[in-house]
Amino acid sequence: MGPKQEEETTLSLRKRNEELERELRKSKEREEQMKQELQRAWERLKVAEDGEERLCSQLAELEAEAVIHARASHARILSLMEQLSQPRTLPSSSEKIIL
Repeated sequence: MGPKQEEETTLSLRKRNEELERELRKSKEREEQMKQELQRAWERLKVAEDGEERLCSQLAELEAEAVIHARASHARILSLMEQLSQPRTLPSSSEKIIL
């Protein structure tokens, strides 16, 4: 191999090395971008999970309130049914009915 071929080979290897270094930089930039995107996605997931926990807690409270309200309504209905089932006395003819 002559000096000119060695110089061409060296030049070719330098160019290839520069290309590989550019590709490596681009790859590192893409990797950094992907890390940032992953971090943002993780943060969004955490916010969504926290929101889900709050909603579940609120739903449980509302369900408990609904049960309490339903029981109170049921008790009121039973009370009214009991009152309606009691025999009523009609006013006697001596009592005046006021309208």
